[in-house]
Amino acid sequence: MLRRTTSSRKPILIVGGAAALLLFACGPYFMNGYNIFQLTMLMSYAIALLGIVVLTGYCGQFSLGQGAFFGFGAYVAAVLIGKASLHYLLVLPVAAAASFVVGALVSLPAIRLKGIYLALTTFGLAVAFPQLLKHPGLEAVTGGVLGLTVSLPQPPEFLGVTQDHWLFLVSLVTTVIAFAVTAGLLRGRVGRAFIAISDNPTASVAMGVSLQHYKMLAFAFSSMLTGVAGAISALAVRYVAPDSFSMFLSVTLLVGAVVGGVKSVWGVIFGALFMLYVPNIANQISEAAPWAVYGAALILVVTFIPDGIASLFDRFIGRRRNAAAEPTGVYAPSGVK
Repeated sequence: MLRRTTSSRKPILIVGGAAALLLFACGPYFMNGYNIFQLTMLMSYAIALLGIVVLTGYCGQFSLGQGAFFGFGAYVAAVLIGKASLHYLLVLPVAAAASFVVGALVSLPAIRLKGIYLALTTFGLAVAFPQLLKHPGLEAVTGGVLGLTVSLPQPPEFLGVTQDHWLFLVSLVTTVIAFAVTAGLLRGRVGRAFIAISDNPTASVAMGVSLQHYKMLAFAFSSMLTGVAGAISALAVRYVAPDSFSMFLSVTLLVGAVVGGVKSVWGVIFGALFMLYVPNIANQISEAAPWAVYGAALILVVTFIPDGIASLFDRFIGRRRNAAAEPTGVYAPSGVK
């Protein structure tokens, strides 16, 4: 008869996650404005990468147009605050709703394509978006080439925190909500439908899964997350301009998702860290050729950790679980010697 350890680690993980979140929330009390800005941008990138995880990692739809949705959310926030004088706490949900609708509309022609054709279509969207912002007909709204400035939200007086710290707290709450909603979506029926479509579209149709319905939902939900991330970025940077949302941003977001783990929800944290800090580290290593250092780092990660940085931790946790499930002792039945 074998005795196995069956204690659950879920409560420990919950307590550890809550402690880490509390420590992260308290960090700005001991940081300057620039470091707080970096943490806010880290959360913005993490939410944007979360959209790629949903669309590409789970639903199998390859998109190179996420930078356009990021810029769309940023411009929605800038216009609502600067021209419509909307309260900043309402800007994020409005940007989310607008990005969801636009993503659903864009998905109508895109869902009929797959593979490289879908990638090229979304890439065309990323290329066209900055030029559309510069169009003279939209200059009154978008500010044209000069872009728009965004005022930083004023914190409630009773909190006694700075503007940067208040935006960090708002972004933190938004990030927690984004992760919770995404995790709930992917663990349910919708998530299983996404995986079925990604693994075998023909078999998923035979099982009653509507390809068009779920592909549209994946595009819309991914666009919503990316648009919210762009809105947070606009509030943090306090400025939006067409050239800030070029096709290079779409490629950078895809790189971050792959580095963190395109099929891992919490792996987006590592991808966001890579996006935020590796270019600066590369510049410190070589001011003459920083992108060569960046490219070398990317090649090393993709070569030795093809499933993303999150896979290292998944393997470690898997080994720990297997070790915990191994027999702790062998007991012979009574009467057996």
